[in-house]
Amino acid sequence: MSDEWAALAERIAGHAQNYLDGLTRLAGGEGGDGILPLLLVEVAQVSLAGTQLGAMQDVILQGNVEPALSDDPDVDPLRTALAARLGPVDDYAEVFDPYKDTAVTPYRLSDDLAAVAADLLHGLRHHRAGRPSEALWWWQYSYFNTWGNHAGAALRALQALVAHTRLDVVEESTVV
Repeated sequence: MSDEWAALAERIAGHAQNYLDGLTRLAGGEGGDGILPLLLVEVAQVSLAGTQLGAMQDVILQGNVEPALSDDPDVDPLRTALAARLGPVDDYAEVFDPYKDTAVTPYRLSDDLAAVAADLLHGLRHHRAGRPSEALWWWQYSYFNTWGNHAGAALRALQALVAHTRLDVVEESTVV
């Protein structure tokens, strides 16, 4: 593995860990009423890592085989905690693929955020096991296959929610 790719693996691992840490804190109640803009920041930051993976050449593993890992940790408690925190704004509608499937599909922010977490966590496990090539391969593959779409959909939904909280306000009357 080249020094450039090893450095990229370190950067992506850092982004992935920051996302997981931030999501866990927000699901646990940190951030209070500011959860939506804070989630927007978390998703935007990890999306930057994804775009770097999308812009680089394909990572091909030697033998084109991913080494086996034990079962990934369950992210469902994280998803459930996020769903509880998000409450009525958890559900939203999205066009899954604007080029192939233009039907509106129901989504949940908690599902999207947890799906991103699960894919990032899987890659982190490779990285922590000293397999940065496998980590990069997984993050890139799963970015195109799963978490990139979920992060993009969540980013659009969160941006809309934050915009609504800032723009959809009752005009204040002024006393002259």
